[in-house]
Amino acid sequence: MFVKVCGLSTPESVQAAADAGADAVGFVLTASPREVTPAQALDLLSHVPAGVQAVGVFRHEPVDQAIGLARQAGLEWIQLHGERTALDVKTAHDAGMKVIRAVTMSAAPDAFTNRGEELLLIDAAVPGSGEAWDYASVLAKGLGDRVWLLAGGLDPLNVASAAKEAGAPGVDVSSGVESSRGVKDLAKVTAFVRAAKG
Repeated sequence: MFVKVCGLSTPESVQAAADAGADAVGFVLTASPREVTPAQALDLLSHVPAGVQAVGVFRHEPVDQAIGLARQAGLEWIQLHGERTALDVKTAHDAGMKVIRAVTMSAAPDAFTNRGEELLLIDAAVPGSGEAWDYASVLAKGLGDRVWLLAGGLDPLNVASAAKEAGAPGVDVSSGVESSRGVKDLAKVTAFVRAAKG
């Protein structure tokens, strides 16, 4: 199970995720309660151990802008939300980046086809709501043996069952491990990673 903990903004939260066994951590470089600057992300990156991927998260920024900000932050992975084309993914690859392409369950059917990204992230129809949803509905998307991440409404108590329902090879969490909006609860971070991996 590939586990990504997103929206980290302190060295302590990065350490907690890494110590628990997370495969990736995400730094939000777009307008959000969890936003960090490229300089802050670069500092946080110094706390990410070898073997853990660090991802810059972007919402509607053009791919060239996302690449530029990720480079300032020292990141090699970018997560692109919104409608993204195969050319966007290729542009990122040509710049030496690896890509997580994020789509919502309400996206058009062709949004779930492979556009060359390393990972596809599938979020709730309303991202950021923190609400659990019908995780088994992903099965109808016909993802086959692709590597993808389930997101939206996950927390330490439901992640194992949700991943099983959806047949997900990976999961992503942000609000489900917070004590308040944008503030990570270190115990929840640890519990989430362990539950997902268990």
